[in-house]
Amino acid sequence: MPTYVQHAVLGRIPDVFNAEAIWQAPGLSLFSRRPLLRDLLERSPREHKGRAATRCFSHVTLMLPQEDVDDDYHLSRGARARDLAQTLAALHQKDFGDLLGGDQVRYDVVGTEALAPGEIEVKFGHAVYLPAPGEKILYNVNVSRDSAIWHPVCPVYPSQRLALIGGEGGEASAVAQVWPFGPDAALLLLNDGPDAPPVLQMRPKDAFDCRYDPRSGYYTIKSLREPQGGQRLLVKVVRASTLPARVPSQTAPSNKPAVWQSRAGAAPIDLTAVPAAASHKPANRAGESDATYAPVSPQRVSLVALALPRLSRYRDTGAQSLELPFDRALALSANGQPAITLAVDATDDLYACTTEGRQRIDAPATFAPVDARALRLLPAAPEMADRYRAVVCLPEPVSAGVATGVRFSFGRNSPMLASLRLLDSPRFIKRAEGVCTASADRIGLSRNAFSFEATDKGYTIARQSATQALYHLDDKLQFVAGIGDAPYLLPHGHHLVAGHYVLRFEA
Repeated sequence: MPTYVQHAVLGRIPDVFNAEAIWQAPGLSLFSRRPLLRDLLERSPREHKGRAATRCFSHVTLMLPQEDVDDDYHLSRGARARDLAQTLAALHQKDFGDLLGGDQVRYDVVGTEALAPGEIEVKFGHAVYLPAPGEKILYNVNVSRDSAIWHPVCPVYPSQRLALIGGEGGEASAVAQVWPFGPDAALLLLNDGPDAPPVLQMRPKDAFDCRYDPRSGYYTIKSLREPQGGQRLLVKVVRASTLPARVPSQTAPSNKPAVWQSRAGAAPIDLTAVPAAASHKPANRAGESDATYAPVSPQRVSLVALALPRLSRYRDTGAQSLELPFDRALALSANGQPAITLAVDATDDLYACTTEGRQRIDAPATFAPVDARALRLLPAAPEMADRYRAVVCLPEPVSAGVATGVRFSFGRNSPMLASLRLLDSPRFIKRAEGVCTASADRIGLSRNAFSFEATDKGYTIARQSATQALYHLDDKLQFVAGIGDAPYLLPHGHHLVAGHYVLRFEA
């Protein structure tokens, strides 16, 4: 692999802010002096013809002991570091002016804990770029192990040709906690300007598989040195101009009544949940529900997504967060260590939680904590945004059969289709006092929310509670209309949102 970054540690420098002591040793003896910065630049030109250098590197990063940098900032607001950079740039221009080819000389001085007193590390090369004053960032590079927790690595600027991540001399400190491939591997980003897409390549190239997924918007890198199930790294390169702005939380109290209102001294609630297949629904604990199963029928109602509510509408309940844990099969499961947990808090902020940590997210987004399956997070339609924060699409829908000519009810008191109500448990709700005995379904779902009947033209929907919000989405989950008290015909293949549940009514 070519050397993209030249770096060396210079030792025995009494004053790390002395530019002349860093640039060139005194005296004329070529055999006795230690190689310093000028010698390193001379021995490693950017371009050469035969043995003659035709162009030299012009961007240099100096790393000084952190304690010296801190002292300089405390005593002189960093004046010695700025003077060091300016003096070295002048010496560089004076000695290599004919080899710069019109490039600007730029120096940057930073601190690091990795150096001992009297040591300086210098870095320059094809993948070392220092931005001009005021130069805007073109791309931001982020890496992840699970597609949920992203770690910023480095920016890429319009005039920056190469960026090296990992490897010898690359951007290492930012990815050290998640870099899975060892010190001999490196990720190279090639930038041909704002009009060309960036290109990512791994080195050594034949040891890795690097593929871009346009649906997810990131690269997946896997080691070919290991059998299936080996280490992987996800890399996202995002244009800085398109980074989503943080949306302020809509925490203003609503005048509309919440479905779940706290009742002082209320009697224990009879839960009517029905356990679904173990691969889809968490196993109910003792006393949480009684099992009832719907008959098999060609016509089906399927739960395809879960709608995350705005908890700020339900302050009276004391709910602090609603958490959806998914196992490694990306099925909702409250048992064991989840692969990923999606949560909404009392201020309506969204979070993704994995073993890597917890990070604020926003919709739309895609999460692939395991291979072959992904969770899609969609934004709530503007017409639903006063009640909902986002919609989580389930990789595997949960279905129940319905018979033609029979009217069914859906709600907290409807055991017939309880197998679709995955959140009928207090385990998914966190309250201020740490204890919640009420089902999460009490947020947004009435006891008798709506009834429906399958017909040849679709499903007739009738709202049964005046406080129940119902929304019609088309076959692509796009908003169509809100449903009121009048009977409503829902076409086959379209969706209905009630409480947490996005239900598809199939022919």
